[in-house]
Amino acid sequence: MTVCEGTRVSTPVFVVTDIEVDGPWPGPNSMRSFASVAVTAAGEHRGEFEAVLEPLAGSQPNPDTYEWFQTVPEAWAAATRNPRPVPEVMEAFVGWVLGLGDVRHFVASPLGFDGGWIDHYLRRFTRYGVCQGPYETERLFHGPGLCLLSLACGATGGDPATFSAHDLPPKWFGDVPHTHEAIDDARGYAHLLVNLLQQTATS
Repeated sequence: MTVCEGTRVSTPVFVVTDIEVDGPWPGPNSMRSFASVAVTAAGEHRGEFEAVLEPLAGSQPNPDTYEWFQTVPEAWAAATRNPRPVPEVMEAFVGWVLGLGDVRHFVASPLGFDGGWIDHYLRRFTRYGVCQGPYETERLFHGPGLCLLSLACGATGGDPATFSAHDLPPKWFGDVPHTHEAIDDARGYAHLLVNLLQQTATS
């Protein structure tokens, strides 16, 4: 699919994003790292972004989340190593997204969780959001965002109450292991998105 804008022809780019957080709530808890992989529906790789962020002032890790992270110490180390100031990271992310082309869609699995955190950080530290209102004329992303979990459930006829994307064949994720390190998980989800888009296009 292409979008024509005057004499230009733009290919939509999907910004597939995964986050690692130290609790359930933006503000009391912090997003410690996130990563995005930009791809087209045809599977063309347009770039990657990843960052480790400093904790928000006044926040604390949720005890249950922190306890879980101790079962995957490599993931915790990756999510906390050499953090950068949050405003610096979010401005860099905005610049990277804007450089991807004229039509950009945010994708996460699930959108309601990962997208909510990214939206919170964008709106707090930049002038953008994931899903922007009708009077916000300058947009970072187009549309409301795409929930990869919902897309996979619908495409495979799964039960929305119990469906897990990780029950799907590993090859759909490009055989990229789900390590709970943001860049690994974003890469796997990007493969899944392309596979699902190509399946629905030919069905």
